[in-house]
Amino acid sequence: MDLSPIRYAAVPALGLWLAACSAVPPASPAAPRVDPQQRLAAVHAAGGADDTELSVQPLRDPQVEDLRTLAARALAAGDTAAAAAALDQALELVPDDPALLQERAEVALLQERYDQAETLARRAFDLGSKVGPLCRRHWATIEQAREARNEPENVASARAQREACTVPGVIRY
Repeated sequence: MDLSPIRYAAVPALGLWLAACSAVPPASPAAPRVDPQQRLAAVHAAGGADDTELSVQPLRDPQVEDLRTLAARALAAGDTAAAAAALDQALELVPDDPALLQERAEVALLQERYDQAETLARRAFDLGSKVGPLCRRHWATIEQAREARNEPENVASARAQREACTVPGVIRY
């Protein structure tokens, strides 16, 4: 009995079987893309102050205020590069202003420069208050940057830090 036709049929079948065994499993679907504007909205929502929190606003240099206004106008016009330039110029005047650092971090978030956004927000937190709306914005920015870089463990850590920024108000009778 001649087995050569069976042998020739077995070779391609074996090849298909081996190819099926070595196939890479299908990739999990990518997380939906979050628009930078949505990320910024989440930061602002997290920072929202309630009526029981004390929020202290420092006196500001008029030149810095002009640059902040210029940055806000640029953002309203959709020009993140001009907003970043104005805030960078303001930071040259007052490099350790936590609120200004936070504003610059938020512009970096809009520009999808997530490492820079996290670095600036972390520096702002280190220099600023450890509670309140600005603190929550720092950590929400860090959270959004980590989420954009797909770092779920670090997102959870940032979220816990953000929640720690809220201190219950004093109940008075």
